[in-house]
Amino acid sequence: MMYDQTRARQPAGQARISADRRRLGPKPLVPSDGQDRILQRLRHSLNTFADTPREALEEAESAFDEATAQLANALAERRRLLRAGWQDQDPDTQSDELRHALRQYREITQRLLHL
Repeated sequence: MMYDQTRARQPAGQARISADRRRLGPKPLVPSDGQDRILQRLRHSLNTFADTPREALEEAESAFDEATAQLANALAERRRLLRAGWQDQDPDTQSDELRHALRQYREITQRLLHL
């Protein structure tokens, strides 16, 4: 059976969840615009350190806090999407879907451990 035929037989919400899971690949955990904003703040703190060291450190700390918050939010969303994809699946009939979810968990966990 072709992929489009299989997808057409899925309930409407299931097709959307499957599409969401495929997008979970190796894209950055923090969106590029968020990364750019944080890096700009970090660069600014480095450039102003000589004149105002305490303020520069506070800005660097704030950039770090924003990065960790965005990362935590991104990981929570990834977890939500993954769980939604396998939680209600029958393990006997959807082993490929469950295997895909397991691979996604492995990939994300390995990426976290290599940070």
